[in-house]
Amino acid sequence: MTHVVIPLYDRFTALDVIGVYQPLALTPGIDVVLVAERPGPVRDDCAMLSLVAEAALDDVRAADVLVVPGGPGTGPALTGPLPAWIRRIHATTTFTTSVCSGSLLLGAAGLLRGRRGTSHYRVAQKLVHFGAEPTDQRVVEEPGARIITAAGVSSGIDMGLRLVELLTDRTTAQAVQLWMEYDPQPPFDSGHPSRATPEVIARAAAYESAGRVAR
Repeated sequence: MTHVVIPLYDRFTALDVIGVYQPLALTPGIDVVLVAERPGPVRDDCAMLSLVAEAALDDVRAADVLVVPGGPGTGPALTGPLPAWIRRIHATTTFTTSVCSGSLLLGAAGLLRGRRGTSHYRVAQKLVHFGAEPTDQRVVEEPGARIITAAGVSSGIDMGLRLVELLTDRTTAQAVQLWMEYDPQPPFDSGHPSRATPEVIARAAAYESAGRVAR
């Protein structure tokens, strides 16, 4: 059994977690557990959804795969127990990964120094503070480093399917993709700042200022 651990913290982004959880949890032979500083419900960034942590950080000694989500709560989490815990668990993993601003937590753990990484477009340049080289790629795999970072929110689905391939095989990953009917055909082509209009970019920034999708 392959054990995947996803840490939660106050004001995480739900799709950062679920986008990776869904393909992994659907795959035979993979077990996914949600953890937090203490067991119990943890509230997401929109304050309308809680996910339940089944175990405390201190109860987890190892993982085959570590997935660190992002969200507005990343900032406070940088000075909490997560970076040291991530560094400790990374020593045991086959893959250590992040979604969105979760890569800042990998950076704070000292795992991205001298390496490329990606994040949500609003915070990607902050990776420089941790000695990393930011990129605008959707998913970044660092050869030989066991580290994979995914960009903003929905990119976790792509990374989740890639992890299924790495942990099993290509056919299994494709079967999971089909079961999920993950066949993106969005109604708009504004999913990256390079293709969004100035008006759309400003509106997204206004949401951030309001605290609903803040980074």
